[in-house]
Amino acid sequence: MDEVFRALGDPTRRQLLDRLYERDGLSLSELERGLPMTRFGVMKHLRVLEDANLIVTRRRGREKLHFLNPVPIRLIHDRWVSKYAEPWASVLSELKRDLEEESDAKASRRGRAA
Repeated sequence: MDEVFRALGDPTRRQLLDRLYERDGLSLSELERGLPMTRFGVMKHLRVLEDANLIVTRRRGREKLHFLNPVPIRLIHDRWVSKYAEPWASVLSELKRDLEEESDAKASRRGRAA
C-alpha cells in the first residue's frame, strides 16, 4: 500500500492516471503529449505506476498500451477513506433531515396564519 501512496503523491503521475481514466489503453506517445518532460521522464513515472499496480500494460504489435487498474485505489478507499467519510455522511444526512423538517414546520405555520 505504501507504493500506491508514493505513486499517488506526484502530480504528474496523478495526471497520467487521469488521462487513462478518461481514455484507457493509451500508448506512451499519447500519454507524453502535452507533458513538460522528456519521453524518458514519462517512462519513469509510468514505471512507478506499474510497480504500484495502478496501471497494467499490454502489447499490441510494437506498441505498449497502458490501462488503468482501479483496484489499489479502491482498496485505499475501503481501508482509509470510507471509515472517515461515514460519520460525516450520517451527520450531514441528519442535518438535512432536521433542516427540511424545520422548513416544513415554518411553511405549515405560515399556511395556518394566512
